[in-house]
Amino acid sequence: MTGEILLWSLTVAQAMLVAAMGCYAYRLIRGPRAQDRVLCLDAMYVSAMLLVLTVGIRTGSQIYFEAALIIAVLGFVSSVALAKFLMRGEVIE
Repeated sequence: MTGEILLWSLTVAQAMLVAAMGCYAYRLIRGPRAQDRVLCLDAMYVSAMLLVLTVGIRTGSQIYFEAALIIAVLGFVSSVALAKFLMRGEVIE
C-alpha cells in the first residue's frame, strides 16, 4: 500500500512539474522584459532539477541525484552571469 501511494504521488508531482515548466516556457516566450525571461529560466532550472530528483526517487538510482546537483550548480552560475550581464552589459571585466 505504501509503495502504491509513493508511486502515485511521484506521478502527480512529475505531472505538476511538467505543467509548471510549460507555464514557464510560455512566460519565457511572452516575457516583456529581459528580467522576466531570466526569472523564468531560473524557475525552469529549479523545476528541471526537481523533475530529475523525482525520477531518481522513482528508479532508486544515485546518478539522478548527481545530475540534479549539476543542474543546480549550472543554473545558479548561469543566473549570476545573466544578472551581471543585464546590469553591466558584460560578464567578464
